[in-house]
Amino acid sequence: VGSEMCIRDSSDAIRKAFPVKKVTASHTKGQAVIVAESEIAEADIAKALEPTGYRMVSYSCAPYQKKKLFGIFG
Repeated sequence: VGSEMCIRDSSDAIRKAFPVKKVTASHTKGQAVIVAESEIAEADIAKALEPTGYRMVSYSCAPYQKKKLFGIFG
């Protein structure tokens, strides 16, 4: 329960700090995925996470590509 609560806290911190579409965080994977309309600066995300006790160890940014249903519908 403790790690789930911390993950929820970090996701909530991102949601409150930025206009995001979606935040998915996983304690077991050790990662969070943020979907937003525009790029969020790495330093800004790191700063938003500081109060949660989490810290960013890596950052990557790529355009969001919606998955197609069964890969056959365009």
